[in-house]
Amino acid sequence: MTSSRRVQDRSKNKRIHYLEIVKEKWKILSKVLFLMELLKKEKEMVIPLRSLDRYRKQLNLPKPHKITDFIRKCPKLFELYKDQRGTLWCGMTKEAEDLLEEEERLIEEQSTKAVEYVTRILMMSVDKRIQLDKIAHFRRDFGLPIEFRTKWVNQYPQHFRVEKSKDGVEFLELVNWNPAWAITELEKRTLGLNDGIGREPGILSLPFPLKFPPNYKKVYRHGGKIEHFQKRSYLSPYADARELKAGSVEFDKRAVAVMHELLSFTIEKRLVTDHLTHFRRELVMPQKLMRLLLKHFGIFYVSERGKRFSVFLTEAYEGSELIEKCPLVLWKEKVLSLIGYRGKKKEVPTFSDLSDMEERDIIEEKDIIEDDTEMEDTCADFEEEEIMGGLDAVSPTNDDELEISHFCNSYKGTS
Repeated sequence: MTSSRRVQDRSKNKRIHYLEIVKEKWKILSKVLFLMELLKKEKEMVIPLRSLDRYRKQLNLPKPHKITDFIRKCPKLFELYKDQRGTLWCGMTKEAEDLLEEEERLIEEQSTKAVEYVTRILMMSVDKRIQLDKIAHFRRDFGLPIEFRTKWVNQYPQHFRVEKSKDGVEFLELVNWNPAWAITELEKRTLGLNDGIGREPGILSLPFPLKFPPNYKKVYRHGGKIEHFQKRSYLSPYADARELKAGSVEFDKRAVAVMHELLSFTIEKRLVTDHLTHFRRELVMPQKLMRLLLKHFGIFYVSERGKRFSVFLTEAYEGSELIEKCPLVLWKEKVLSLIGYRGKKKEVPTFSDLSDMEERDIIEEKDIIEDDTEMEDTCADFEEEEIMGGLDAVSPTNDDELEISHFCNSYKGTS
């Protein structure tokens, strides 16, 4: 549907600017969420400021950028404290702590749906098992808890279990095939089906919803190819795809269906493309997955903002807004609304009763604090995002300001 083979080759008319704005806003939010999760891991939810230096990569705050400047830009979420020895500490406001409790509750309420989606990914895989580390990359995308790898995966033995290979690699393995879940989200919406009971996953002939930017005129030039592609039947993502020949039209269209299904599972209907490439073998997808995503512009949109690309499911958005927002997306928007501050820097309060903090500070100086597995998961999640990459053109010049609307307006000005 397009001759472009690289994202950089695309014309400006094929860039969907309101989706680029979406990505910029969520990249800013990701930095804040990382710090909130980091503080949540601390016993008293405070941490010496100098300890944050080790997380500059995840926060994407390379020197000479000051971590204190970033914290001061979010006064509704973070606070700075100073002990009697003059050591700076970072903590959360009561409002931020309440938000974390709310997130835990929402994740628990959404756990049934998260279990279904993880199970369905295993059902789509060729060997009915996937390396646990690979699924962990989807933790935030599917609304999974931070202890996904250590606790959550062991709470649903009726659906899946953790198996360890001879070389010590952990896999999540399907326990029972659920025919009710062997049905695509597209079938549910188009045919009004509720489950796949009594139906074997096989050949489908449903067209994919298309959405092009209003200024993209070449859709008329490629109209015949698009129509031909839409009419072609394809194998269900839940059917056995071992016999499909790589590079064939049937192979590629099934890959589009798999991609469509995966993105439909995510709470924001978008994913970092690096995450998807991890599943090429397990989900029987082409080696050059990016080329496939670019080829089917209209079904998917690839944003090149930042060091890592993101792919959107275009049908899920109306402008820059998700059409259907789950509670976790609404929660993220609530956090996003609290980011941003314009004004003078406030004085850092000094606390006299910080005996417990001083003890922990001494431990920190001796460098004997070790990160646990859950924190490693958190770091991995946010390293994938490369939070502030690509913002050079729209970064505010005043270090005392951080406004979401500033990024939106500035980006529009560059489009």
